[in-house]
Amino acid sequence: ALTSAKQFGYPVLVRSRFVSNLEELIPLVNSALAQSSQLLICKSLKGWKKVEYEVVRDQYDNCIMVCNRENIDPTAPLSDQSIVVVPSQTLSSDEFNLLRSISIKVVRHLGIVGQCNVQFALNPLSVEYYIIKVNIRLTRSSALASRVTGYPLGYITTKLALGMSLIDLKNHITYETYSCFEPTLDCIAIKIPPWDLKQFVQCSHQIGMKSIEVVAISRSFEEAFQKCLRMVDENFSGFESYERTITDDEISSVADVNLFILATAFHRGYTIERLYQLTQIDRWFLYKFQAIIQFRVHRFHDKLCTNNL
Repeated sequence: ALTSAKQFGYPVLVRSRFVSNLEELIPLVNSALAQSSQLLICKSLKGWKKVEYEVVRDQYDNCIMVCNRENIDPTAPLSDQSIVVVPSQTLSSDEFNLLRSISIKVVRHLGIVGQCNVQFALNPLSVEYYIIKVNIRLTRSSALASRVTGYPLGYITTKLALGMSLIDLKNHITYETYSCFEPTLDCIAIKIPPWDLKQFVQCSHQIGMKSIEVVAISRSFEEAFQKCLRMVDENFSGFESYERTITDDEISSVADVNLFILATAFHRGYTIERLYQLTQIDRWFLYKFQAIIQFRVHRFHDKLCTNNL
């Protein structure tokens, strides 16, 4: 166990705990081996970016990328539990094209005909990456890609399974362009899963027509993000803070990324660098969150000044 941990480099994941150094590893290993003869030690990808690519290939080896997306919360455990941005916002051109090329190589190597979702963990400090998952079926992520890009993945995948090629298939929406052209986006889309809203007294908890996730499309990140949060509940006004104190442990919790905790942290005077150290969320997103909070504060003060006139 010690040799494996040294080979991977700290931190490592000892199922199901994160270990940051040798002092934490030894007692955990002793405790685990006292109950079982086996112990699984994995390289930790904590803080790495999770990036996904939707790729389509036909039987004639024509291959395109429909879209890519990025998780705000680093290396989220499940796509359904993560906040997703389409297209990716923090990748450099080199990183984007590298992962795009690898995605197409993976699909061709596996001989997949149809749609495929390739997921990566990318080290934010280097070009090191891991392929963490390959979905060779239509998923909820595929539905998100279809909605945002207008590229009908389900329809195209069915036609490809029947032996047709991307060159012969017309776009099911425009009926002018062909399906071998990669979609281009002039907007940004954000998908947000639901949270426990017990902290907010204004939010309704009645069982009604509620989705298990919401998607908003806009020209800017801030607008799409605020739209998403307001769609969680009609009485919910956006990126709000809790009316209570918070701790560093709450902010850095690996159970889930609670954006309302982040809003509270900004109100409590946390800096971008401090929040980056605690959450590993890319600074680009943190600056966007901070801009929303600052705008709300300015609007509140302007309203107070107007009422006092």
